[in-house]
Amino acid sequence: MFGNLFEEDFSFISNNHREKGKKSKPRDSEPPAPRDFTNLSGIKNQGGTCYLNSLLQTLLFTPEFREALFSLGPEELGSLDNSSKPDAKVRIIPLQLQRLFAQLLLLDQQAASTTDLTESFGWNSHEEMRQHDVQELNRILFSALESSLVGTSGHDLINRLYHGIVVNQIVCKECKNISERQEDFLDLTVAVKGVAGLEEALWNMYVEEEYFENENLYRCGACDKLVEASKSAKLRKLPPFLTISLLRFNFDFKKCERYKETSCYTFPIQINLRPFCEQTEMDDSEYMYELFSVIIHKGGCYGGHYHVYIRDVDELGNWQLKEEEDELIEDEALGDTENSKVVENPLVVLKGILSEEEAKQIPVDQLGQKLLEKKGVSWNKKYRKEYGALRKYLQNHPHIFQFSPDENKVGLKEKQKLPFKSAFQGQDLQSPSQKNDVQWNSEKNPTRLRDSSAGSHWFDLNDSKVQPIKEKDVQNQFQGKESAYMLFYRKSQLKRPPEARGNPRYQIPEHLLNEMNAANTELQKKRAECDSANNGIDLHLHLSSCYKFHNGALHPSLTWKESVVDLTIDRRKTLGDLRQSVFQMLESWEGDMILSIAKPLPAGLHLYQILDGDELTLDGIGLADGADVFVWNGKEVGGTKVMTGPDHAPVVVNVLRLAEYNEGGRGQHFTESQHVFSCSTKLGDLRKALAPLGGIILKNGSGPDKEAKNWEVFLEEDMKETVKSVGLTDGCSVLILDSHDQSFVNVSSGNLTAFTYDISWLQVKNYCRTEEEEKHVKITATIETVMSDIKMKAIQELQLEEELANNSCLRPIGGNGKLLSPVPEDYTVKEAELKMGSLLGLCHGKAPTSTQLFLYFIVGSDQNGNPEMEIVVEETASVKECLNLMLEKSGLSGDNWHLRRIDWCYEAGEALSQENATLKELNVCRGDTLVIAEGKLPPKGFLKIPIWWFKSSSCKKHGENAQEQVNGVTCKMDALQVSPAGDSPEYTHRDMDLCYAGSIEIAGEASLEELKMQAMTLPCFQEQIVPLPSFLRAWTVDSKRPGKLLRNNKQQLNDYKLGARVEICIEPLQKEENLGPHELLLRVQMGIPGERDYYDSTDLVWDISKECTAWALRQRVASHYFLPIDKIEIAKYFAEKYEWLPISSWTQQISKRKRKKKQESLQSAPYHLKDGDIIGVKNLLLDDTKDFSTVRDDVGKEKQRQLALEKKKSSQQAERLQDHVFSEEKLNIKHRKPEVALSINVGVFR
Repeated sequence: MFGNLFEEDFSFISNNHREKGKKSKPRDSEPPAPRDFTNLSGIKNQGGTCYLNSLLQTLLFTPEFREALFSLGPEELGSLDNSSKPDAKVRIIPLQLQRLFAQLLLLDQQAASTTDLTESFGWNSHEEMRQHDVQELNRILFSALESSLVGTSGHDLINRLYHGIVVNQIVCKECKNISERQEDFLDLTVAVKGVAGLEEALWNMYVEEEYFENENLYRCGACDKLVEASKSAKLRKLPPFLTISLLRFNFDFKKCERYKETSCYTFPIQINLRPFCEQTEMDDSEYMYELFSVIIHKGGCYGGHYHVYIRDVDELGNWQLKEEEDELIEDEALGDTENSKVVENPLVVLKGILSEEEAKQIPVDQLGQKLLEKKGVSWNKKYRKEYGALRKYLQNHPHIFQFSPDENKVGLKEKQKLPFKSAFQGQDLQSPSQKNDVQWNSEKNPTRLRDSSAGSHWFDLNDSKVQPIKEKDVQNQFQGKESAYMLFYRKSQLKRPPEARGNPRYQIPEHLLNEMNAANTELQKKRAECDSANNGIDLHLHLSSCYKFHNGALHPSLTWKESVVDLTIDRRKTLGDLRQSVFQMLESWEGDMILSIAKPLPAGLHLYQILDGDELTLDGIGLADGADVFVWNGKEVGGTKVMTGPDHAPVVVNVLRLAEYNEGGRGQHFTESQHVFSCSTKLGDLRKALAPLGGIILKNGSGPDKEAKNWEVFLEEDMKETVKSVGLTDGCSVLILDSHDQSFVNVSSGNLTAFTYDISWLQVKNYCRTEEEEKHVKITATIETVMSDIKMKAIQELQLEEELANNSCLRPIGGNGKLLSPVPEDYTVKEAELKMGSLLGLCHGKAPTSTQLFLYFIVGSDQNGNPEMEIVVEETASVKECLNLMLEKSGLSGDNWHLRRIDWCYEAGEALSQENATLKELNVCRGDTLVIAEGKLPPKGFLKIPIWWFKSSSCKKHGENAQEQVNGVTCKMDALQVSPAGDSPEYTHRDMDLCYAGSIEIAGEASLEELKMQAMTLPCFQEQIVPLPSFLRAWTVDSKRPGKLLRNNKQQLNDYKLGARVEICIEPLQKEENLGPHELLLRVQMGIPGERDYYDSTDLVWDISKECTAWALRQRVASHYFLPIDKIEIAKYFAEKYEWLPISSWTQQISKRKRKKKQESLQSAPYHLKDGDIIGVKNLLLDDTKDFSTVRDDVGKEKQRQLALEKKKSSQQAERLQDHVFSEEKLNIKHRKPEVALSINVGVFR
């Protein structure tokens, strides 16, 4: 509204003055945060990779695993630099794991990224966002490492560290014969349900015996009879590292759902495995294991979060609990060298919390929350009684704590900050004197607080967060929704060398040390640059010599480049430093220099408070990034005194007056103008300026941004109030009624209120002229303004010929720019259902009356190819009359046409079958779109069915021996060439051999046999020799393919429930066919040996009345091709996906007892076998490849992939345009994601 009020452009002042503050920089550009006081690095969560992070941290803190991995050099693993070369043999997974471990040990960052590692796994973004089971990952990762290390010195790394053997024995009670079987394991899976703890579970597995007796006897191989026996299991070989997986997830067969076992399940810190081993004569030390890692799962069986408790065997981290941490802070702050006891001093606790924060200041409420998390008790409960409220306590210690100007945030003063320095800050990873020798410089390490037991400190590694814990905290994970899920034990005999203690660089290869050195140097450089950028603020200095004061505000007298000077300065500098910088920039300045905060308003630039206190920092006085500062002498600008402060801010008021004329008599026309007043201006002075001859002032009570509904009158006693006190702000409207206009005002309930109509405007765009730029104007209107008046005003504003009023109309313009149906001229804005601010088009042509309908129509079903046309008809016209008018306008003739509606997906839908009914009776409304479709509508009760000819070029002749295909000899039948004259190419589906034959009209009560007989009368059928209808097979057409097979020639068409838009395809046969309800028709095709192709398919009728299982189908296919059942492989073809799904032969290996159990039918998931399905067959006697896919499948999949990529791109663009409200609603809906198997892709290195 105020865009052209002043000619000056204030866009140079600030990009966004309503949201001043800290610069918003992308987080990706900021360097990662350094390590915290623990000196250990976490791992970033990519969205759902907490399970991976927990396992990786466990492997990292397994020194023997870590060092064995580091011992493999580039000569064995290759180099990541060569990974893109096609012939290079690079073992990417172990290389990325080495690099990640080096980053976790040496790189000075709070958390490392696993993106490179997961990319080496072959995972995409969906895999990284999906959570999996950590026990499953443990097995798959070990398998991937074993495959990656084949042919290297580390080929046995996993077996050497984790491999164990369990022996199962069955002892015959009669002959004492022992039958045993060994099982290898990398981890032991133990039960949780019904067991008190780990030791009881191991006792049940490896001490308790199972007896075969009574009816449950064992057949002894030595005795050759059923005997009593005992079965037991023992641990034959113990690995150096024992991994134990807890079965916490079970299935409730009554409720048919999974659940998590949260009962108490104890496990010891140390365990003696002697009772569970086969050999027990060795020393106790051979059987002793110590717990060093516990992976914890928090949540339920369908989702949750993983983190891990780890014992720091090599003492790589700084272990300090909260009490010790507070004591350290107090000692350093007070300079006390004596060993003082830890006291619950709130001053020490608060300083400790603020010292750990990266931000300079945090909200006071957030400080209280962090205190609760740190101490486990709130301020009010622990300290309020003795020290008072938290905010008051902070204010009583101004020498330690510093508040923000608004006193909502608090921080430590600079001299009080005691950050914990990382061992990596300012320290090279190699000593300069020894480039190749790995050495730990203990002098540069922070103080370590440890107990007497080396390597006994525990840490909680929760993704990016690392914090110390006590050993007794492990017991908290015995039970509950957050409980232990995997246990990792190490042999007590495994001792670490002294040089490994506290040395994260121990055994790390030189090339990785050099890489981490360079990375740390780059990190320090980026942090210095980021610190400077984060604390630098850009100020816009406005020079008074380039401004003039008029109309209540400051305006630049020159161009903006000459009026404004940009200055970048550190927010930590003082106001005196800023003043000095300004003096240096403006060498010619004379006299006093005053700096004032300025703010651009719709009326111009206005000055607020003067900046004072040269010793205060810019951050302390609240000077934010992008602030506007006015430089002047503090008194006048250009000889004019300038009033400053919020009380003198200029306000732009929209002033409305009643026009001298009133067209139409059914609404009011207003003129509007803008005026500027100071906030301190009294209403009496405002009335003198706007209505010098007297009058009434009314204020819009709904505000500037809402629809005006009520007008409040300013009374005489209000004239002493100011513009600010009565609530007039920028954009508010006031209505001035002169004495002759006051008849519009009534007195109601003692208050004067205006009942004038709502005042707003409509936009009208000119479509009558053929100009390059179509002009549009704003027309003031109310909801009661008549559309004819709006049209006349628009013609006058657009300066068009008055004769145009008789041959023009107003049409609303849709959001996509489409012209909608014209609005009747005798309607008001309210009756036309127009919103204020709507855009209308002034177009040629008369508007329809209230009894006429404006309709769109198109010819044919192709909306993109055929143009949309318009027509005006009476609502009492019949469908037939409307059709004739449309045919006449489109230049068509004949009676072979009918009308259809457009459905919701903008396709031809329901037909208007009642030709004599009126449009009003059929609820055809103004603006509807109809389709002129070719063809007459069938009579009631009849179906009009398009018929397709199925050219089965791959069908085998009747009587041909299937054995010929097995031997590689086929006899193809001549392809039927059916191409009726006049058919266009669009009616032919080449991939499915479908050719359009024509359409028939048939009663719904007719039989399938009658439909076939009528189809035989079509021209293309007369060229073929078809003795009887039983030599034809009928299918429905589904997605341009044969769909459902129609059985039983005597059945009525209505019984098939075909629907109004069904299509039928007819397939010719070489013999009569009458399929029963339990017979399945399949198309089988034998693979060509040595080629990725198939012989022509043959029809196979399979009786499924007894069973429809994989075993039965294999028998039927084998007998069809005269092959042994164990020498074939079969698969079903899914044409829409170009995929083959093998039909498994697992039933050959199952036991007789289990075979009695009813097997799943092939008609259910995942095969969903039905009539017409293609079954591929592989003859294993001639072809040992089990790949069923063809070259055509590869091409089809590639096309589908390209289409999916295009669809994904378009959907992403559509999502960006969606309203954020709908996005928020979607976030509130939680969908359970489908479970997907986890996999890691590994190259071939054999």
